[in-house]
Amino acid sequence: MTAPDPKRWEGRRDKAMLALAVQTGLRVSELTSLNCGDITLGDGAAVRCEGKGRKERSVPLDRPVQNLLGSWLNERAGRSGDPLFCTRTGRRLSRDAVAQRLSTHAKTAARTCPSLLDKSIHPHVLQHSCAMSLLQAGVDTTVIALWLGHAGVRSTDAYVHADMTIKEKALALTAPVTARPGRYRPTDKVLAFLHRL
Repeated sequence: MTAPDPKRWEGRRDKAMLALAVQTGLRVSELTSLNCGDITLGDGAAVRCEGKGRKERSVPLDRPVQNLLGSWLNERAGRSGDPLFCTRTGRRLSRDAVAQRLSTHAKTAARTCPSLLDKSIHPHVLQHSCAMSLLQAGVDTTVIALWLGHAGVRSTDAYVHADMTIKEKALALTAPVTARPGRYRPTDKVLAFLHRL
């Protein structure tokens, strides 16, 4: 998120675009089809988009993303029907352009975060990142499916299977393999110590 250069117009556009994608989980096609009028800031802040099957949905925006989008909208100075994320000439960004911008920023970020060198970063990863952060925050998979515009809850099963922290929490709730079955029976020494407390 810090890779785009804030001194450049494209950097400010890309930072707003990436922040919106990570927070909302919009597909790249949804992201590129957004118009300036699809963003609502302030009370009830949200982005309205048209997803697969022409289904419309709204996704709420948190304060940091609102701030980035507010600044971008002021700088963009577009009309309601103008593309939210565009080229310098005002043309809508293509899917390939978004993928290229993401790749460029991933290479920049890899200089300070070498673990990114081995990762395949493409626009769909942003949707996965959103889903995983919602899942790790304890959001129910049905809500995640609605959030991402999935047709059904089964689409979110992959995130549950991919999240090791959920599996680790489940493991922590079980008894160790080496534990003897049965109830714990404290020794007389332990009971005497507890009784003195």
